Amino acid sequence: MQNIPIRQLPESNQEPTLVGSFSIRSLEAILDGKELVEELHRHDFFLMLILIKANGLHEIDFVPYEVGHYSIFLLRPGQVHKLHLKHGSTGYLVQFKTDYFLSHNKSSPQLLLKVGNQNHYPLNADLFKKMDPLLSSILLEYNGKQEEYHEVIKANLSILFIQLLRQREDTGPDYTLTPYQQEKLEKFLELVEGNITQYKQVSQYADLLHLSVYQLNAITKALLNKNASQLINEYCILEAKRNLLATSSQVSQIAYHLGYEDVSYFIRFFKKHTGYTPDAYRHNFS
Repeated sequence: MQNIPIRQLPESNQEPTLVGSFSIRSLEAILDGKELVEELHRHDFFLMLILIKANGLHEIDFVPYEVGHYSIFLLRPGQVHKLHLKHGSTGYLVQFKTDYFLSHNKSSPQLLLKVGNQNHYPLNADLFKKMDPLLSSILLEYNGKQEEYHEVIKANLSILFIQLLRQREDTGPDYTLTPYQQEKLEKFLELVEGNITQYKQVSQYADLLHLSVYQLNAITKALLNKNASQLINEYCILEAKRNLLATSSQVSQIAYHLGYEDVSYFIRFFKKHTGYTPDAYRHNFS
């Protein structure tokens, strides 16, 4: 069973080196007059691509986006993407570990969860004018490295995230959760990501969280507008897609890797949620 390539914080051939827990660089410096082409891979950190003037294509978890002016892409750890930026593109590339931002204040976890629930934020010139001073300040602080510069960076990131949430057209359901509910939701998503090969039933995760199934569903519906079973199934399908398109492993190997002993059941489950058998999906989309 092959693994999907993971770009860890220090290094990749196309992307710049990220030393420590946070980095910001201008796209002009990264591209250096050339195009940037990234094949399908995943990161173990947050990546924010801020585009001022840009052309190209960006695919995140198999959803294609046309790269345009004044837009921001935000990728969560574990998501897969491929990117083609044409030369002449301008903007910033921000990379940071989850713990880096969460250490800012008590509201940071919920803020990061809210803003990270959407991968693409299309803006316009007027909206971007409000955000550009924040990005310039972050870059200045990062390069200057004066006393407490990390706190200034985190504060500016918080303001940037709040501004992104304010302009989001579809605000979705009521995002207000108590700290207790917030903690349980974060833990649930963490458990799903780390245990999907072993646990696929809502009741199993509810037991691990010391909640009833009803309580867990109420929490996921409040923030994500989906019940817990939907989230579990979506993650199973997403991880299957990732392995089908990013590796050459056989369908049976992928099924076993995801915890399905009955390969036929896995194929039926995948087709029910995608409309394709695993082999057909790989053939049509690879």
